[in-house]
Amino acid sequence: MKSNKILITGGASGIGLGLAERFLAASNTLIVCGRRNAALDALRKKHPGIITRQCDLEIATEREALFAWIAAQHPDLNVLVNNAGIQHWMSVADKDFFAQARQEIAINIEAPLHLASLCINLPSLHTIMNVTSGLAFSPFAKVPVYSASKAFFHSFTLSLRHMLRERGIDVIEVIPPALKTDLGGPGLHDHAPEVSAFIDAVFLQLAQGKKEISFGFSEAMTMAGPEELRNTFTRMNP
Repeated sequence: MKSNKILITGGASGIGLGLAERFLAASNTLIVCGRRNAALDALRKKHPGIITRQCDLEIATEREALFAWIAAQHPDLNVLVNNAGIQHWMSVADKDFFAQARQEIAINIEAPLHLASLCINLPSLHTIMNVTSGLAFSPFAKVPVYSASKAFFHSFTLSLRHMLRERGIDVIEVIPPALKTDLGGPGLHDHAPEVSAFIDAVFLQLAQGKKEISFGFSEAMTMAGPEELRNTFTRMNP
């Protein structure tokens, strides 16, 4: 919970920012990467102690450059938080559907898998936190590829935890519900709970040693049976 060096992807806004600020307050060293220089500049201005690095995780060579920089400048990194994600509201009939789908797959699936495979080579690494979604369990059809990408990431996280057990690397899954962020576009989630309430729940469950961390809707989805999941899908997708 403290005295770690932590890399958070997509940590300049939303859930990533909430995690970064709480970890910083708990006497950890924070490295945040993101695509938008303006957001990183604002983060440094607000929290001068946070180390930032611009990186477009959609691009494999930029992920490799990020890891090379970490290995050279911060070889004592011991926690990786795969938080970065992108959400497109779209239909398979849209002209740009496949282009948007490829972007979601690259950022939501390829990037965290790639970073995990790179960062486990750091001798100091002892924890990977993967941020998935309650939509991994019951999809929302207006964000079809996002929902599917999070289902993939949830499944992979279960296997990753098993694979890394002998290495002594903990794998923690953080499963948020919809929260009041700009994910998908400004205003789309204004009805949702505040990020701060979710972050409170995350740190309480981390202190309890939980490996799967959920809240509200996502907690209900993790415990739901097949019939409840089908009913939830019907309610969300009338």
